[in-house]
Amino acid sequence: MSRMVICKVLKREAEGLEFPPHPGALGERIYAEVSKEGWKQWLDRLTIIINENGISTADPQSIEVIEKHMVGFLFGEGDMGALPQGFTPQGQKK
Repeated sequence: MSRMVICKVLKREAEGLEFPPHPGALGERIYAEVSKEGWKQWLDRLTIIINENGISTADPQSIEVIEKHMVGFLFGEGDMGALPQGFTPQGQKK
């Protein structure tokens, strides 16, 4: 049987992750409170954030920005995590 969590993203019980997806205490918190589906939604948002803001995952300062977005998106904490300002999904007019 799969491990179930009350997902902070989905606001309901869902299948949990198999291992912490991020290092340290933040990774442990994500493992405990975010589902596989919620994590997938975060990865989709992360792609948008990286592309729209030209962020490099090799830059330590960018990792700090990504983590702030991560906490905002997954847990609703802080002032980051929303779609980048002015973002329009492909196929829609700006």
